[in-house]
Amino acid sequence: MQKIYGTAAEALDGLLFDGMLIAAGGFGLCGIPELLIKAIREAGTKDLTFASNNAGVDDFGIGLLLQTRQVRKMISSYVGENAEFMRQYLSGELELEFNPQGTLAERMRAGGAGIPGFYTKTGVGTVIAEGKEHKDFDGETYILERGIVADLSIVKAWKADETGNLVFRKTARNFNPPAAMCGKVCVCEVEEIVPVGSLEPDQIHLPGIYVHRLIQGDHEKRIEQRTTRAA
Repeated sequence: MQKIYGTAAEALDGLLFDGMLIAAGGFGLCGIPELLIKAIREAGTKDLTFASNNAGVDDFGIGLLLQTRQVRKMISSYVGENAEFMRQYLSGELELEFNPQGTLAERMRAGGAGIPGFYTKTGVGTVIAEGKEHKDFDGETYILERGIVADLSIVKAWKADETGNLVFRKTARNFNPPAAMCGKVCVCEVEEIVPVGSLEPDQIHLPGIYVHRLIQGDHEKRIEQRTTRAA
């Protein structure tokens, strides 16, 4: 199967539809699929639900889709650093399903592994537990969390070979692997595509069976909070 496409728009062709659920990799501004997000903005797809740790900042990442009102709901752990995200949530314009970070990552991983749900102690006794099934194990209370299966996964990796085996760089290997796993279709953008056999098997963080389409592109390396001191 040919997995390499020329542009983000070409890689998303035929996959987008209004009201879909998209799992997006990245954490803050690290490892976010910026080219694919821009292509979704240009496509005008609306009423989207995003499962993503956060929504980038106002003018970068998923924040670009909040600007154009293309996002209906966020399944996230963190609202900070994005004033528009916070404004839309507090004004009732955006639906938000808060998830603890570990729970969100495991919901994605579970969905990709074919596990429909799992029990966790995280969130017991808080608003996170409201409306969820409770069960006792060994005298401790747990809540049931459902695995996430997304219509589409969009992720960013450092390197890929032509079959889609992926290598992530440092902290970009956070939400990207589980996000990639949970999508019915996964599209990945990378900084470099190398020939098959170039990657040592032990270097591969995610096998190509999870990746359906690839693009190579130039990426902007943003710093979320720049802190400096006088010379």
